[in-house]
Amino acid sequence: MKVAFVVYDGMTLLDFAGAYDPVTRLNSMGFVPDLFCTICARTETVRSSEGVVLAECSTPESLGEFDYVIVPGGDGVQGLMKDPAFLHWIAAVPKTTTLVGICGGSLVLGAAGLLRTRRATTHPALRPVLAHFAREVSTDRIVDEDRVITASGVTAALDLGLYFCEKIAGPDVREKIAAQMDYGCYRRT
Repeated sequence: MKVAFVVYDGMTLLDFAGAYDPVTRLNSMGFVPDLFCTICARTETVRSSEGVVLAECSTPESLGEFDYVIVPGGDGVQGLMKDPAFLHWIAAVPKTTTLVGICGGSLVLGAAGLLRTRRATTHPALRPVLAHFAREVSTDRIVDEDRVITASGVTAALDLGLYFCEKIAGPDVREKIAAQMDYGCYRRT
């Protein structure tokens, strides 16, 4: 199983790391030994909006080899939503790939045309923008519809990561990972 975390200049670090941490624990804790996570970008180095630099990012021509593609949010989405090459890179995944948008990452999926027939969520302040792209805007923390999963605001990345763990490996694994993270307030949506 292959998971791509798509990063870019101006992403919100917690949108990325909040999901990355529990998802990678599926492998590091031995629950899904064949899970392979990659940090992908259009450039080899990315700087988050907080100034953290991620270096040696994978720069694949296509995201088609991945089972899951996860796009965090951040101020950088404004530029991505106007970047036809980036949007095509996201939208060109096979129908078997599950796409995940966290916070403003949902807007990227929407701008790529992937939410027209779907219900989706995003940060509360971004919901009016999401309404231009999605069939229906939800106030739910996580929305899982067809092959697209969206999560609301920044801290929802943690919940999304644990939701993903449950989707892949079941509720017992989710609980074990949440306990290892000492995330007692996790609530299932």
